[in-house]
Amino acid sequence: MSEPTNALPSAPLATIGISTYNRADGYLSEALRSALRQTYSNLEIIVSDNCSQDHTEELVRSFRDPRIRYFRQARNLGVNGNFNFCLEQARGSYFLLLHDDDLIDPDFIQVCMDAVGDKEVGVIRTGTRRIDSRGHVLSESRNRVGGRSTAEFILGWFRRETSIYFCSMMYNTRRLIEIGGFQSKTDLFQDAVAAVRLASRFGRVDVPDVKASFRRHDANNGTTARVADWCEDSLYLLDVMCEEAPEEAEHIRQAGMPYFCRKNYRQARSIPSRIRRLSAYWMVFRTFEYSYSPWSFVYSRARPVKRARSIVRRALPQRA
Repeated sequence: MSEPTNALPSAPLATIGISTYNRADGYLSEALRSALRQTYSNLEIIVSDNCSQDHTEELVRSFRDPRIRYFRQARNLGVNGNFNFCLEQARGSYFLLLHDDDLIDPDFIQVCMDAVGDKEVGVIRTGTRRIDSRGHVLSESRNRVGGRSTAEFILGWFRRETSIYFCSMMYNTRRLIEIGGFQSKTDLFQDAVAAVRLASRFGRVDVPDVKASFRRHDANNGTTARVADWCEDSLYLLDVMCEEAPEEAEHIRQAGMPYFCRKNYRQARSIPSRIRRLSAYWMVFRTFEYSYSPWSFVYSRARPVKRARSIVRRALPQRA
């Protein structure tokens, strides 16, 4: 498919990669529409169908847009393999990996490319909103680490002053390929690993505004093995953070251990079996050197519910 005829010669090509599997009857059409509605003109969209068993190809081709380059894999490459396939096909200077259930605002690419201007940086980042399965906004997180060092960017993530999601980051295509693409120990924090390495080595640009939507939905229940993988990747990411910001390595590790402990409790919380869930909590507690108690985590989750119930009780008329 040819590139759009209205592309401005002075505007560098940008790439949106959409890795998809069996989402033709789900969120894929929404994700693809959000990519096609971009106000930035010099754009290509790569859709890599990871050997879907549904009508993904028919859906993608129905859009009939020359900016779309569709690939169907003959065999399933695995999630991360498909991510890196999208990257390998990218022709743009900067690359966004958009999951097939996430969304970007119409001006996302334009805002990012305007922010970077003529500079070359490793990564461009915006704020992120979290939406539910129906698209309702759950929360928003502005990107409040602009102008800070790599160490302060990392510590700002721990302090919830910024968030790290694929949908709100544009990576420098050439530099990302140079560092080996998307990879981490268990390929769960590969987005954060790439962001930290590229920011440290080549710099970053931070857009404070919320311009992308990460979707939370219950596609799968958690398992103890899955939590173990998240724990392993968390420790790997923490090591990468310390390596890329050695001047603050001790501070980063001290703040990171309880942060990742809490983050992995949230993974364990989705395990249906109570016994296995408690076992996973204990595994997380040990993995992160007893830095944050699971009982504190459970109590912190229960407090908002108790507070809401108390408010409701006080609002109800009292019986005589």
